[in-house]
Amino acid sequence: MEQPKYNVLDLFSGAGGLSRGFLDAGFNVILGVDNDEMALKTFAENHGNTATMKLDLFNHNNLNEITKYLISKGVTIDVLVGGPPCQGFSISGEMKEDDERNMLYTAMVELAKKIKPKFVVLENVMGMIKLYDGKGAKRVIKGFEEIGYKMKAEQLYAPDFGIPQIRRRVFFVGTLDDKIDFKYPKPTYTEETYISCEQAISDLPSLEDGVWSDEQEYTSAPTTDYQKLMRGNTKTIYNHIGSRHTEKTINLISQIPAGKNHKCLPEELKKGIKYNDILTRFFRDKPSHTITTGHRTHFHYQYNRIPTVRECARLQSFPDDFIFYGNKGQQYKQVGNAVPPILGKCLAMAIKEYLDGSVTI
Repeated sequence: MEQPKYNVLDLFSGAGGLSRGFLDAGFNVILGVDNDEMALKTFAENHGNTATMKLDLFNHNNLNEITKYLISKGVTIDVLVGGPPCQGFSISGEMKEDDERNMLYTAMVELAKKIKPKFVVLENVMGMIKLYDGKGAKRVIKGFEEIGYKMKAEQLYAPDFGIPQIRRRVFFVGTLDDKIDFKYPKPTYTEETYISCEQAISDLPSLEDGVWSDEQEYTSAPTTDYQKLMRGNTKTIYNHIGSRHTEKTINLISQIPAGKNHKCLPEELKKGIKYNDILTRFFRDKPSHTITTGHRTHFHYQYNRIPTVRECARLQSFPDDFIFYGNKGQQYKQVGNAVPPILGKCLAMAIKEYLDGSVTI
């Protein structure tokens, strides 16, 4: 007998990396909600027949639009997922405790109160548990517990799950059934088996021949299992357009070895550089640095250029058939803000076991 599919709603969806993982795990993604119109186009084009809704989630009255839509479609939501912005807890931002965006998670709490999903999944930056005595994480847990959810928080490290990128995030999983003792997925990779940057993207065209196009053909066969996984049955490469650097920039990049940063530069080129993670070249034989929205600070491990949107997407574990829309800046932002789909799938599979009843409560 075919297993039932469960319904997912993605709040603060962005391009939909987290819900793409649930889709790949066999869930129905019913709706993606965000205030970024181009991210929603990307979401809609990559999640089958999924609907999208553009809403200002600072205004909780707008959540009524979501409940009206669900009622009109006659569907209930089994899992509510989301990654609300919390710039005040991000080490790459200004880290302001009173940043109003730190409270956007309350939209997830309010929506969960209205629609009562069996599970909630919230992803965020490590600052939620590390900054301000962990106030951010405590508020999230308290908010959901007050409406009846049993919450668990866990740090997940992307390379442990087969993602070729140094990325550590905190996940909050809540269950409406307090008898469920949710267990997070266990790592399936070790430091010795982590997928490297080269293993992830070496099969993509180098762009050294100056051929940059919206649509390209693969110029070599996949050489690793990860490359085969990312390609699937895809025949055409999208979002793999290089950036045209000046000779001065190319010369600067050329002086930074793989895995190193601006500290390797001559003194005259270091002036004005304040942060260690700026002007950093990816490792060749290790996972890449964290893919962020600030795409111009990291360089390809071999070529003297910044990585393309497609290379960043590969390092985030987006398959090659996932196409990003908008201008290049918007595409980079969508990739950098996303949860790696493979990590989303790992969480989805763990949750599915409880929904199926295959895990003893």
